[in-house]
Amino acid sequence: MFESLSDRLDRAFKLLKGHGYITEINVAETLKDVRKALLDADVSYKVAKEFTDQVKTKALGQNVLTSVSPGQLMVKIVHDELANLMGGEKVELNLKGTPAVILMAGLQGSGKTTFSAKLAHYLHTKKGKSPLLVACDVYRPAAIDQLKVLGEQIGIEVFSDIESKDPVKIAKNALAHARDRGFNVLIVDTAGRLAIDEQMMNEISAIKQAVNPHETLFVVDSMTGQDAVNTAKAFNDKLDYEGVILTKLDGDTRGGAALTIRSVVNKPIKFVGIGEKMDAIDIFYPERMADRILGMGDIVSLVERAQEQFDEEEARKLQKKLAKDQFNFNDFLDQIKQIKKMGNVKDLMGMIPGMGKALKDVDIDDNAFKGIEAIIHSMTPAERENPILLNGSRRKRIAMGSGTDIQEVNRLIKQFEDTRKMMKMISTGGGRQMAQQMKNAKRR
Repeated sequence: MFESLSDRLDRAFKLLKGHGYITEINVAETLKDVRKALLDADVSYKVAKEFTDQVKTKALGQNVLTSVSPGQLMVKIVHDELANLMGGEKVELNLKGTPAVILMAGLQGSGKTTFSAKLAHYLHTKKGKSPLLVACDVYRPAAIDQLKVLGEQIGIEVFSDIESKDPVKIAKNALAHARDRGFNVLIVDTAGRLAIDEQMMNEISAIKQAVNPHETLFVVDSMTGQDAVNTAKAFNDKLDYEGVILTKLDGDTRGGAALTIRSVVNKPIKFVGIGEKMDAIDIFYPERMADRILGMGDIVSLVERAQEQFDEEEARKLQKKLAKDQFNFNDFLDQIKQIKKMGNVKDLMGMIPGMGKALKDVDIDDNAFKGIEAIIHSMTPAERENPILLNGSRRKRIAMGSGTDIQEVNRLIKQFEDTRKMMKMISTGGGRQMAQQMKNAKRR
């Protein structure tokens, strides 16, 4: 995401390279390109101009330290202003009600129903909540079935009434059901339209009045660019919602919605959708997003994702196996599964500082581990446990069984051996300290 904007900003900052100090002339040249980059990213002209004027005011007169170049200083100023433009700090959901009622609003096709399920999954698995999903879209064909399928997939109950065409009545009954059955979060998925119309707005306003939500969230497809901002404003004028959800941020989006919505509606972006899977949801951190836009990576989010998959007991068992040189292909397969749980591989790599630009033109398939897994699954249990058994004839059989060739099998076995040596070295040295630090971070 934001690849084009990142490239344009990077080229703009290079204009200051070689200058010993910041002047009105070189700042004007740089900010002209910054403004063009923002406009190309579908940021409105008004917001882009206000942004660059603010950067110019802060940049002029700044003393450049001998250890900091003008280009680096400009990056720092733009970074801080980008973070401020997007809200400055993360904003939490209000979950204080019993149950806490969350009303989802948005146009048809914005990903509202899918995100309702993602949010329920997130609140259940990460916050320990007991959510109930409510199907109030009585117009779109199969909308209720879609929510039921998603609810079944994540183990979350869905309240619906296929006999009723009154979404207000359904929402009220769902609230009573949640109170009776002890659900502490109610997520109401409402109907959308292809465009804003009075009937839709009146209906969702009536639902809001009936269930008195603690959070009304506007779900918007970030790929619609500036249109998303206009829709966000229209919904806010009618509903006065508490926050924005940006979906499809992993797609071919120019980023204008993420950069503009906060300044137009003065409401925080609370979550972003970053993929199709039910766990593809992230809290929106303006500073971290500014880091990623400027190609600085997002190492904090990467560590957090790793900590979510980090199991202390499994780590201790693995360390013992490594110390005794007993790490095998079953363990190797387990490590691959842990990495896959963390999310899209290219997205993870992009969180490492400097890797985003390096991977810009590299196509990393989500099934990047598929060939490796096929080779390991073609081994016998004994071969996985004891890789020393893998002689030439066995390797040939594994290649045929996995649909690969002998060279790929040999390459994987070599990578496995190198990984085992490296992990053993880490486990007997500085890796213990790293593991302890991760444990301490998780406890905090």
